[in-house]
Amino acid sequence: MVKSIRTLTVFYDTEISVKEIPLFRGAVIKSLGDKANVLYHNHTGEKTFRYSYPLIQYKRLNGKAAITCVEEGVDLVGQLLSDFYGMINIGKRETECKVLQVQSAKDVIQLSNIPKVYHLHQWQPLNTKNYEQYQSTDSLIEKIKILERVLTGNILSFLKGVDIHIEEQIDIHITNITGQRPTNYKGIKLIVFDIEFKTNLCLPQYIGIGKNASIGYGILTKITK
Repeated sequence: MVKSIRTLTVFYDTEISVKEIPLFRGAVIKSLGDKANVLYHNHTGEKTFRYSYPLIQYKRLNGKAAITCVEEGVDLVGQLLSDFYGMINIGKRETECKVLQVQSAKDVIQLSNIPKVYHLHQWQPLNTKNYEQYQSTDSLIEKIKILERVLTGNILSFLKGVDIHIEEQIDIHITNITGQRPTNYKGIKLIVFDIEFKTNLCLPQYIGIGKNASIGYGILTKITK
């Protein structure tokens, strides 16, 4: 099924670290107050959550704060631009937050005869089960196969989250691991990867792929070669 989806990314002038992305998210939600749509925070109740693909994602792009909105999330940008600005608190740090640029796009999600090349930054592919499998595997080829299976699943989850169903086979090949480092999320030790991969699927710029995509993990960017 061929379908076009809308994306919009708001770039701010506020420099933040990777660790400050959840705090930036909190500042946005606090600024919007009771008017914040569920897509801003994905809480449907005090202890219940919206588990679908996040349609509003908080990121660090070029060292500065950014927010990427997808599909229905794009419809909420007016509120974001009118109600979130000025002095904010990122944790205990008070800073001014101004919009630098707003970049919108409409991408057709479809298979392509020409392979597309992407970079994936701060990707979290491993959970407890596949982490043990990954660490116990000596073969680099087998490690890559594990990561490719996870990446395929992550991309299929994105497609499902934006109501796209592709019947043909999606080909994914990781061509380079450009970075690998430990991280700690809510007390759980994880590994994040920076990778390059080829696929026969057209994907939108800046969308989040994989776990914790709502808070700056798995940022996808297009590579033109």
